[in-house]
Amino acid sequence: MPTATLSTQLVNSAVCPEGRSKLDLYDTAVPGFILEVRPSGGKTYHLRYRDQYGKQRQYKIGDAASISFTRARDAAQRVRSRVVMGDSPMDERRAQRTVPTLAEFIRDTYMPHIRVHRRNFQSTVSFLKLHVLPRFGHRRLDEITPKMISEAHDELKVKGYALSTANKMPILFKIFYNLARRMKVQGAASNPAQSLKLFQVNNMKERYLTPEEVQRLRRVLEEGDNKQMKYIVTLLLMLGCRKRELLEARWEDVDLDRRTWFIPISKSGRARNVPLSSAAIEVLRSLPRWEGCTYVVPNPITRKPFGNLHYPWDKVRRAAGLDGVRMHDLRHSFASNLVNSGRSIYEVGKLLGHSQVKTTQRYAHLSDTVLMSAMEEAANAVGPMREECREEGE
Repeated sequence: MPTATLSTQLVNSAVCPEGRSKLDLYDTAVPGFILEVRPSGGKTYHLRYRDQYGKQRQYKIGDAASISFTRARDAAQRVRSRVVMGDSPMDERRAQRTVPTLAEFIRDTYMPHIRVHRRNFQSTVSFLKLHVLPRFGHRRLDEITPKMISEAHDELKVKGYALSTANKMPILFKIFYNLARRMKVQGAASNPAQSLKLFQVNNMKERYLTPEEVQRLRRVLEEGDNKQMKYIVTLLLMLGCRKRELLEARWEDVDLDRRTWFIPISKSGRARNVPLSSAAIEVLRSLPRWEGCTYVVPNPITRKPFGNLHYPWDKVRRAAGLDGVRMHDLRHSFASNLVNSGRSIYEVGKLLGHSQVKTTQRYAHLSDTVLMSAMEEAANAVGPMREECREEGE
């Protein structure tokens, strides 16, 4: 084990003896600091040390042709200080090399996770392909900064996307890094989206279809090519269920004789039974069936649930003159019809599958309208005050 007091002059003049595969010169000033000299003339600085388990490790500092002796010695001293404090520079360097790109993380960790734990992720996959992967897919997890995510968030708003859509950017990144940390994926020590603010969204937006609008919509559906859309929209209006609940409904959960539909999992996290009206039963009995297909309203081509109905719905609503009406507004219309027929908020909440009454309170103002109408009817029954009554009062 040749030792020497390494210096710039010695590094420049050191030569590997003939017949040797390499020559290691150990510095006498910094324990473990080594100059490796090879027959080819190449020279490399290393720090040799023992880790916390007593295993000998060798940490490469750099090539002598690229880094000066002084800088190499300073680097060796810093690394050795970390070793003394219990760190493992070799393991950290190896870990850095295994930090995945965001595209690799999404492919290997995120997608397998949501396929198991989420019922509907088609819209998320679409957002990833359009907005996340083209911009961030090539970057490693530890390269992505809050500023990068914030800029992407702001750009979606500037381009005219809905605020709720723009907010998916920081929300998804927060989910990515939380999941990566739980799965102990390298590069996720900190979450760059943790402190980012979301755009304020008014989630109380409501749109109710009038009877005349419903008739226009149904005429367009009758004349359209997509017959499944006719059944889907009609059932959404009749049942008030969530779109995904209907699209994933199976015949095994529908009991036409007992007039009930069992939803095993809902957004509220609870299973529930939906009573079926006579009109809904009639629609269900008229649905086309395919051998071996268990879904109630499947895609006729794949025999699987529709993934995204945005384009067929957009075509239908435009033809009906209902631009801006969302499929979710069919659920609002169902609730509106219930309240306007005199049903209580409690009944509405039960039929919508809300777990909390406060979620249903958004429809309370419709109840006020019904009460006002009732008050007007009561006043009309009494009739206008006659002139003689007014005079007596005076």
